[in-house]
Amino acid sequence: MVDVSHKPATVRVAVATARIRLDAETRALLLAGKLEKGEALAVARIAGIQAGKDTARLVPLCHPLALSHLDVEFAAEGEAAVRITTTARTVAGTGVEMEAMTAASVAALVLYDMTKARCRGAVVDDVKLLHKSGGKSGVWNAPGHTGGGA
Repeated sequence: MVDVSHKPATVRVAVATARIRLDAETRALLLAGKLEKGEALAVARIAGIQAGKDTARLVPLCHPLALSHLDVEFAAEGEAAVRITTTARTVAGTGVEMEAMTAASVAALVLYDMTKARCRGAVVDDVKLLHKSGGKSGVWNAPGHTGGGA
């Protein structure tokens, strides 16, 4: 692991995203909470939060961080996709990009698991960091993303 003991503890924020592409009928059932497997968005939200908290255990060489906040949100995108957006926050000597990206990825995988019987062609894609702030490098936004972390 990289030694970050010399870095000052600052407020660190990261926003990440992932997308799941489905057929329109499956997405409608997902958003209405009417999938055969149950309330997929609630399950995916909890799984994303749990994964963000467990990032250091899941991703080798990540520093264990005490998160101050982790949010997982869902929004319809286009005609048949769902966008997952996560925001992670802490006060630490290292960033929370991996926690935000892990949360988005796992939330998307849970949605895949809960829709795969109905939509065999479901695809998880477009996992990326949108924003980071804090620490010596300051603020960074992905091209086209102008917002910060909530």
